[in-house]
Formats: sequence, C-alpha cells, structure tokens
Amino acid sequence: MTIPAEVSPLTFRRVLALRGPNVWANFPVLEVQVDLGNLKDTSSEMIPGFNDRLMSWLPSMIEHRCSIGERGGFFERLRRGTYLAHILEHVTLELQSLAGNEVGFGRARELDEEGVYRVAIEYQEEAVCRAAVEVGRRLCLAAVYNTPFDVENEVTKLKSLVYDACLGPSTRAIVEGAKSRGVPAIRMNEGSLVQLGYGAKQRRILAAETDRTSAIAESIAQDKDLTRRLLQCMGVPVPEGRPVSSADDAWEAAQDIGLPVVVKPQCGNHGRGVTANLFTKEEVQRAYSTARLEESTVMVEQYIEGADFRLLVIGNKLVAAARRDPAQVIGDGQSTIRELVDLVNKDPRRSDGHATVMSHITIDEVALATLTQQELTPESIPMHGQIVLIRRNANLSTGGTATDVTDFVHPEVAAIAVDAARAVGLDIAGIDVLAKDIGRPLEQQRGAIVEVNAGPGLRMHLQPSEGKPRAVGDAIAAMMFSEGENGRIPIVAVTGVNGKTTVTRLISHILELSGKCVGMTCTEGVYANGRRIETGDCSGPGSAKKILMNPRVEAAVLETARGGILRAGLAFDLCDVAVVTNIGEGDHLGLNHIHTLEQLAKVKRTIVDVVAPHGSAVLNADDPLVAEMAAKSPGAVVFFSRSADHPLILEGRKKGDRAVFVRDGAIILAHGESEFALLSLERVPLTRGGRISFHVENALASAAATWALGVPAEVVRGGLESFSPNLEGSPGRFNQFDFNGATLVVDYGHNISALKSVIEAMTLLPGERRLAVYSTAGDRRDEDMIRQGELLGGFFDQVFLYEGVYVRGRQKGDITQCFRTGIELGGRAQETHSFDTWKASVERVLQMAQPGDMILIQADEVDESVAFFRELLTRQANDIVEPPSSEPGNPSEPLRAAKLNRK
Repeated sequence: MTIPAEVSPLTFRRVLALRGPNVWANFPVLEVQVDLGNLKDTSSEMIPGFNDRLMSWLPSMIEHRCSIGERGGFFERLRRGTYLAHILEHVTLELQSLAGNEVGFGRARELDEEGVYRVAIEYQEEAVCRAAVEVGRRLCLAAVYNTPFDVENEVTKLKSLVYDACLGPSTRAIVEGAKSRGVPAIRMNEGSLVQLGYGAKQRRILAAETDRTSAIAESIAQDKDLTRRLLQCMGVPVPEGRPVSSADDAWEAAQDIGLPVVVKPQCGNHGRGVTANLFTKEEVQRAYSTARLEESTVMVEQYIEGADFRLLVIGNKLVAAARRDPAQVIGDGQSTIRELVDLVNKDPRRSDGHATVMSHITIDEVALATLTQQELTPESIPMHGQIVLIRRNANLSTGGTATDVTDFVHPEVAAIAVDAARAVGLDIAGIDVLAKDIGRPLEQQRGAIVEVNAGPGLRMHLQPSEGKPRAVGDAIAAMMFSEGENGRIPIVAVTGVNGKTTVTRLISHILELSGKCVGMTCTEGVYANGRRIETGDCSGPGSAKKILMNPRVEAAVLETARGGILRAGLAFDLCDVAVVTNIGEGDHLGLNHIHTLEQLAKVKRTIVDVVAPHGSAVLNADDPLVAEMAAKSPGAVVFFSRSADHPLILEGRKKGDRAVFVRDGAIILAHGESEFALLSLERVPLTRGGRISFHVENALASAAATWALGVPAEVVRGGLESFSPNLEGSPGRFNQFDFNGATLVVDYGHNISALKSVIEAMTLLPGERRLAVYSTAGDRRDEDMIRQGELLGGFFDQVFLYEGVYVRGRQKGDITQCFRTGIELGGRAQETHSFDTWKASVERVLQMAQPGDMILIQADEVDESVAFFRELLTRQANDIVEPPSSEPGNPSEPLRAAKLNRK
C-alpha cells in the first residue's frame, strides 16, 4: 500500500497535562488530541511490514495485554488491524517504561471529527511523557514509511531526561514513604523541594532535609573542623586535625599529627577534593592544591585505618548502615586502567548523576594522585586479578559501591552515631565512620567518626550494591508524621451547573464560625481567612493548589468548575466532601467535546470519584443525573432534597444513611430513622423565608456538607442564620433591593436552568411591569441562547440586551439576534433594546424604572456589578435620585431598539 506523504499525518492539535484526578483516571495523564490526517483510513495490517517493524523495534510490548486481556494482547490487535492513535498510546507507554518510568494506563477515543482522537497516557513525570509521545509519533511514522529509527538512542535520551527531570532517589523514597501513610505530595519546583500534606498540616523536604533541619546544624556539619571539636566535647572518637593555610602549613600539620594523613576541603561534600593515606611532602602538597580547587579552606587530619562506613541516623535512631568501598577496577592482564574504567562504567546501574544505584567512575586529579601512589597511570595495564584503587575515599558519588551492614552495627557504635547527630543538631544525619570492624566498639580498634553530613544521600541504603535494602524513606516519613497523622486538612469540593459559588461561600462561612482558618476558591477569587488574595475566576486547579499550599489554611472549600477539570484535572487527590448541586439543563454544551448532559455529568462526577473512604458525597436527590453519581462514591452518600418523601431519601434512611431535607418549612437532618429539626427556613435569610427554591437547595447542600464534616449542629444553624444574601455575603446571587419604588434583583445566572430558577423566584415578587437586562457568552450554542430568549420573552415586558466583551468568536450582533429569535417565541415581551455594554444597558433600565416595576439585572462581571450597585445604594441613601452616570463616550441611550413583530 502506497501512502502519500504530502498530507501531514499523525499531528498533535493540542496537548494537555491533567496533573490530578481527571475524567480518565484518578492519577495524572497526558491528553493528546491526535489528527491522523491522511492515515485516518489506514490500520496497522494494511501497511506492508508495519507490524514487523514495530514489534522488532519494541519487542517488550509483548507484555501489553490490551483489551484482549492476556500477554501478547496488543500484538494480536496489531495483527488484526488497529488505528494509529491506539498504537501511539501503547508506544508512548512503552517508551516511558523503558526509560525508567513504569506506567500502564492508556486510552484512545475518536472524536466527532473523523480521524481525530483523544489519547490519554499515564505519566510519572510530565516532561518525560511529553518527550515520549513525540518520540512515539516519529517512531510510528518511521514504521509507516519504512525509514530507519534508532530506538536505543531515543530511549537513552529519554533515560537522561528521567535523571534530569524526575525526583532523585532520596526525595522519591521519602515521598513514596509519605504516600504509603496517606500523605499527599506537591512538587514545589523543578528540583527536590516537595510539600508533604496540605495547608496548615504540611511539611516540606528538600532531598534528605526536612523543614525541621536546622540551618545552624547544617552550617556546623559543613565545617569539618567545628564538627570535629563539637564531637570531641561529646566524647565521640574523632581523628586529630586542624585547618591549614598553605601547602607548607599542610605539610607542617601532617608532621605534627603524624603520618599518614588525609587532606580535604574544610567545607566539602560528596568526597570531592579528598585525598587519603598520604605519606610524603609531595603527596600532601599536591593534595592541598587539589582540595583548594574545591574550597578555599583546607584541613589536614589523622588517617584512620579501616573500612569506610556510613551510618544513617533519623530522629535520634540508627536506621541503616552501609560499608562503602572506594572506586576500583580489577586487572585482566590485557586492558589499561582507562579501558577497565570504561568497562565498569557500562554497568547499567551506573550513571552520571545520583538517580541510579552507583555513579560513574571518573579519572580526575584525585584519581591521578591515587594512581601515582600506586605507581600507576591511566595507561598502565594491571596484572590479572590486581585490584587498582581509583580513589581512596568511598563516596558513591565518586564511583564507590555500598554493602548493607545494618544488622552488624555494634550497639555502642550506634549510640555514638546518635550522639554525633545530636551534637551537631541534625534530625537526619549521615555519620561517616572509619573502623576495621563495625561490629566492635570504636575504642577497641582506634576507629573514629570523621564526618557528620546534613542531607545525606539515601540511595546506598535504598539500593545497596550488595545486601538488604532498607526502607529509610519510610523512616523519615514516620519521623515527620506520627502514627495516625496524614498531613491532610478537611477539603470540600463543590461543583454543579448552578449554585456552586453560593454553596462554596456558605460552607466557608459555616466553617469559619467553627473557628477554622478557611481557604476558599470560587469564581470571584481566592480567599484565605476571609481576605481576598486574588481576583478573577479562580474555580480551577491552579487556584485550588494555592490554597492547599497556604500554610495558614486549616480547611479548604474549593469551587470546582468543569473547565479546570477538563483542562488540568483536580488539584487534590482526595476530598472529604464532594458536593454536586445540580446538572439541570446543563451549560457550555458543545464545548470541549461535551455535547450531552450525560457527558457533562461525567465531568462533574470527577470530584465524587475521589471522595475519601471516610468522606461523603453530598448529592441532589432531585436531579437524576446527580443522584446516579452515588454509585461511584468510595465514601458515604448524603442526599439532600426539598421533599422528605423523595424515594432516595426514604431508601437511604432505611439503610442508615444520612439525609437532609425540608419538612413543614424546616431543614431536617436525618441519620437513619433518627432525625433532628435544624431550623426553620424563615430563619435562613438566603432563602427569603423559603420562597427562593434554588437557594433552599443551596442551604440544604451546605448544611449537609458541614454536617458530614462533623461541624456541630448549633454552628451549622448559626452559619445559615448569619449568612447574608446581599452584595457582601453572596454578591450577584439573587441580591434583592428597592430602587425608587422598583424591586431590583441582581443575579449572575447565565444559562437555561439558572434563568428558569430566577424567573420562578421572581414570580413571588410584586411587579406591575417587568424589565430585564440580560446576555450570555458567545460560546453557548444557538439553541441555548434562543431558549433563554424564549424564557425572557415569556416573563418580561421589555428586555435590554447587551453583548459586552464575551462575543468569543461570533460576529457582532449574533448573540442579540439569537435572543431576539427566542424572545419572539416567548409571547409577552413587547420591546427589546440592544446595547454594546452592560453598563449602558443598566443605566438605561434604571432611567426607565418606575415605582412598582420588577427589574432583573444580570451581574455580568461580578466585581464591576457589585461596585456599581454599592454606589447606587449609597446615592439612594443620600437622596441622589439619578443612577451613576456612564463614562464619557458611553451613551446612556440605547443604540438600537426594536418593537417585536407579533403574528
């Protein structure tokens, strides 16, 4: 089969990193929108040689079970024929796994447009997955067009990226240890700084240092001479030594101390610049020059004969020990030392960094000096079996190896190591011991502690070259989080089509009354302890993450909009309470491939999927699509309803579940057969005495959520009673007030369900003439705008339309025309007015307002609307009749007006 190359195949239209739980899975995935282009009608079995090339390049994909469910399942799918988006999914997963990031979840689903797919691919590190999917694309195309492809080279580059981008072994071990205790983790930068836990319960680590690692202790540990003197004060055996100021001073110190000696930087680390077992003046002076390359201040110390041991102390307890052997090679009688080093470095367990079990051996100045001591050079050919030391210090970072000896450490040695950590003041310390036998007291063998290290590397204990691995990451996590602690704060996630901002605000208000410092995100901003710290629509995961990283926040209430879920997933792994207010007739249908109410409900359900086992999903029993989510909650379910006799309420109570509902005008909390009347709706200002049905639902949802969190009933009651429905407490959510005898309602609603609810509530208000200011964003479907226009035209006498800044790809006037089409169908409205801006339309309707009018004004930009009406109310209180004037160049008169043509 010949495939034309002029049409670009397998292109990426969009790549999204869903960094938290999402519509695909409860872990991170990369979502790639793939256009197969000219390959859309081509499957694997149609391309000559494609399957053979792919299977030979990536034979390890035989382990992919795919939908067949058995080993070799994916290869069987290839033979039968499958599409390239599905193949790309498996190839990308395999490339990540070969690079060292083991992953296994993937999905590929075709979109409405033929040949265009959404491909979801699990990842451990986003940068690695992004690179792997691009390599996968090129690999697939090479297999299609039968061009060469160097798989080994590409995997090697991906491995290098894994080493650079992923957490190092020490940090990763602590993070995994924390996660095993239920502690969440947030990577704070591209390095090793990680937050463990959320809000006020968080802790932080940087590699093997914690937020309790004293800066003073770290500074002491860096100063080898100061450390040595402090240990002497504790009676810890240490080598004699002192700082030196010159090469001559180094030789003088060596003679005073007694040969052999060690020369090293006073504040060095990782064994850099350390030269040991020096006997001659030339060796000492050369070693001084080498040490000066690393640090300006140099020390000379007594050489302690024996093996090099690293003892790891965590929280005043010895948890691991390893014998470290210096970098060395063994002669074969044929190869030079340089060739032997190159051969050793081919061990896949070695790398240039700290991400593998061992590091590469390098021939540098220290190595050359060590070889000179043995009367060798890199070009020497050692005899068969001859051991050649490349370095005398045994640090893993310079190519050494490690053997676990934890079970052989003498108790007195362990106690001295703990004393050394205490003397310096470190919560985590790597104690370097030189001794002939770690199973004997140091005093009996002239052993000594030569260094105390802050932020010690853990890989020698996690993956020793020989011996038993030790769970040192778990030990650090256990030190940071005692039994029963998981670093979590209460998290309430709120979603739905309408009411979510009000519910978010009301829950936050109740929790604040309970005495907690509450962090809140919603469409009006980010709030901490009642203070707004960021403005704008903050209902996405980026804003939620800011709250979860705030060390003051003791509880988080997070409005969770569909856009953020689809764009980046959730900011949290689990929530204590998930509230879904409603789905109704939906909103934003047709965007982001969400076309049906069922698809929208699946997106909203994401927060229910991650309810903690001890938590609760608070669901609207009166909305069938919300009620269906109950089956997906890992925790309990609390239904709320305006009816005490709703079948789901009755069924749940029989099973002993909780429920919140209305009976005889009061909010009832029920747990199984027992129930408790919380308070009358007459005492809930938000509901206007129970007359505003959608606010009744919002009050029920908020009461259920806070009750499920364990907030005492009297606090919940107090919160419902004290939450204001005005511009201060619930801005833009059915704020009602009088303007010169007319009744004004300001509401943010901008979809069919919201408008229906507002109109239902306004039927209870007095009004001889009904006026409305309204619009919606241009990314809604025509039919949704027409339907809203029909609702407006069926209830109001005059409608004031505006388009504002939310045209979103439409031509000017399109939105107004859709609304007018619907208003014609409504049957009541006699006239429409069209304006360019919200403010111009509001000013006009207020100029026309008469006593007895009922006026709906949509809150377009909530902050702008609140500021406008605050000024309006202030002017009215001061007997200034005119509404606030418009800006220059923004006329108050309508730009266009039209009488409706009734037939």
